[in-house]
Amino acid sequence: MNMRKKVLIALVVAVTLVGVVFGGAFAFQRKLIYLPEAGPPPGAATVLPGGRDVTLTTSDGLSLASWYFPVADAKAAVLVAPGNAGNRMYRAPLARALTARGLSVLLLDYRGYGGNPGEPSEDGLALDVRAAQDFLVREAGAPLIYFGESLGSAVVTELAVERPPSALVLRSPFIDLASVGQRHYPFLPVRWLLRDEFPTKDTVAQVKAPVTVVFGAGDSIVPADQSREVARTVGARMIEVPGADHNDPVFADGPELIDAITGAIR
Repeated sequence: MNMRKKVLIALVVAVTLVGVVFGGAFAFQRKLIYLPEAGPPPGAATVLPGGRDVTLTTSDGLSLASWYFPVADAKAAVLVAPGNAGNRMYRAPLARALTARGLSVLLLDYRGYGGNPGEPSEDGLALDVRAAQDFLVREAGAPLIYFGESLGSAVVTELAVERPPSALVLRSPFIDLASVGQRHYPFLPVRWLLRDEFPTKDTVAQVKAPVTVVFGAGDSIVPADQSREVARTVGARMIEVPGADHNDPVFADGPELIDAITGAIR
């Protein structure tokens, strides 16, 4: 076998391997982005007295189990759009802390999360959060605060443009999904491969409501610089938690986060 033929074979093998890697990344990317906890959580009342198990109906016909924790004469109602992992059980400490401060709370579980039907996607999550907002408009009788954590920040920011809240609170927001993906998968052309974009920075510039951005200075998932850039884009109130990483307990029910949400309506 001459050298030219060997080089050609090696090139074909290399191109094939690259194609397999990129093709797999494209086909299974949503399995890497969305990490739901298997199975439904327990009932809301077992988590917090007075909690209600509620069903949100999306415009494309899905029924999403979620939790609602109403407070009499609430100062506001908080729509909680979670991040990309777990289910609403992980946000129970947040609901407990916020209701203790006089705020009603809706813990949304997206399609595919918490035993809900459907497969998550950017378009799907947009429909889910609209169903949650519809519910609170009917039930809460109080000003609405949208709170999004990480990926959920992108979800509620897009909602806030179309349906303005009284306040928007973003926890660890990223510029867009590709900017985070490129950090964690530097060997892939992430921006070219991604089907879901979640362009938080571009979208937040259109928000008219007061915006608060909370983030950890030591975040290893969403770099703090990205959260700062989102905040600067809209002139948001910025709360930086020194040394905090993405999933530290301070972002479950810590005073910095709870004060940011309860003080969001100015």
